[in-house]
Amino acid sequence: MTAYIVYWLAAANVTAFALMVLDKQFAEHGARRISEGALLLWAFLGGAPGTYAASRIVRHKTRKQPFATWMMIWLGLDLMLVALWVLGILEPLFASALAIFRVPA
Repeated sequence: MTAYIVYWLAAANVTAFALMVLDKQFAEHGARRISEGALLLWAFLGGAPGTYAASRIVRHKTRKQPFATWMMIWLGLDLMLVALWVLGILEPLFASALAIFRVPA
């Protein structure tokens, strides 16, 4: 299960980073943009560090509100969840939830 989580987080962050860079390029060329909703969805799904890194590297959407606020909320939540997982606090809670719903781990 740990490998799946790591793979998902890696994929979500690469995708979120790429979408932010693409949106910046689209903005510079006047092309059709990627919606803020789609960018924030990838941040919510675990790609907040990638979204944040791309925003700083390519200087995109750093002051745009409420986008920047939501990006920071998802970043804080992502970092907190990863810290709880690394410390071994999150996994027993997740296993308990799976047991309640009788889902095989």
